[in-house]
Amino acid sequence: MTPVRVAIAGSSGSIGTQTLDVVRAEGSDRYEVVGLGVGASAATVIEQALEFRPAVVAVSDEAARREVAAALADEPIEVTDDATALVDAADVVINGVVGFAGLPVTIETLRVGKRLGLANKESLIAAGPVVQPLRSTPGAELVPVDSEHCAIHQCLRSSVGFDHGHREVGRIVLTASGGPFRGRTLDELADVTRDQALAHPTWAMGPKITIDSSTLMNKGLEVIEAHELFGVDYDLIDVVVHPQSIVHSMVEFTDGSTIAQLSLPDMRLPIGYALGYPNRIGTPFGRIDWTRLDRLDFEPPDTDTFRCLGLAYAAGRVGGTAPAWLSAANEVAVDAFLENRLRWADIASVCAEVLDTHDGATPDTVADVIDADATARRRAEAAIESISRP
Repeated sequence: MTPVRVAIAGSSGSIGTQTLDVVRAEGSDRYEVVGLGVGASAATVIEQALEFRPAVVAVSDEAARREVAAALADEPIEVTDDATALVDAADVVINGVVGFAGLPVTIETLRVGKRLGLANKESLIAAGPVVQPLRSTPGAELVPVDSEHCAIHQCLRSSVGFDHGHREVGRIVLTASGGPFRGRTLDELADVTRDQALAHPTWAMGPKITIDSSTLMNKGLEVIEAHELFGVDYDLIDVVVHPQSIVHSMVEFTDGSTIAQLSLPDMRLPIGYALGYPNRIGTPFGRIDWTRLDRLDFEPPDTDTFRCLGLAYAAGRVGGTAPAWLSAANEVAVDAFLENRLRWADIASVCAEVLDTHDGATPDTVADVIDADATARRRAEAAIESISRP
């Protein structure tokens, strides 16, 4: 059997390194790594390249790229600054890049008609109107790697002949862990620290997505993503807090039946699902010991304390470039919090202030999306400066 050729954008991050775990577990006779891409993590990608011997390594940072090129000079490996070069040799591309920077890989993979394992939710959220037409490219497949959307994807497979707008789907229910601050009031969160916000109770993730989980912005962005992925109206997408992170999401059908996907919290399961689709891999990541699982709790989200969830619903319903504005403003605000320039509680304030000034535009091209992203980032920086000023 010819191995499936895999390229990984963001190979040094949480999704990237866990994708390599899946490849190791499944074996080189099933998967061959042909491309690795990073921003500036030279040492990590050098080590990965020497282990997996890909055809191409993409490094966006110039100084890091020179370091990688020097280290791999005696290897038959192309070193480039173009992340989309990863797509050429691959059968499936895992996009684990954090933030809006993942958009070019998303677009190129779908444009040339290949399978995209998408963990970079921002590129779909920000550029949904531009990305959606590319999904109809012959051969193009978009398989979500987020645990929640992967769960929905699996649940919907039980509905024979499911397509966008299928009449059997009653609603989608996204589960949220609640993050490290579940149950706390806004007053209690006035002075939380960076380290406290990064202490997620169930998932080991990168800093940006971990902060998003603490504010519930991650879940809000997932609501927008679910709408884009599955064509379900916002009124039919609910969020429930489920602290054990065992039920990864659910689909309720029109007759009242609900199908859920359950596993222990392990991102290698949805990664493996994307790599193997439409088949399943043989390694049981996330297997549950049912003799030890004693309870599953569910509760409504506190949208007064965690305002970002409501902001995401609002941006999604506005449509156009509003989700791009929200995503960009949030990236800037999270960076400011991680740099100790902004309080945790003010992340939502910055996002709300930027969204209030949205110009109502609808993007027709990637350039439109890039312009919207840049505009929102400028406004977010101005809002941060205003909020932080004594």
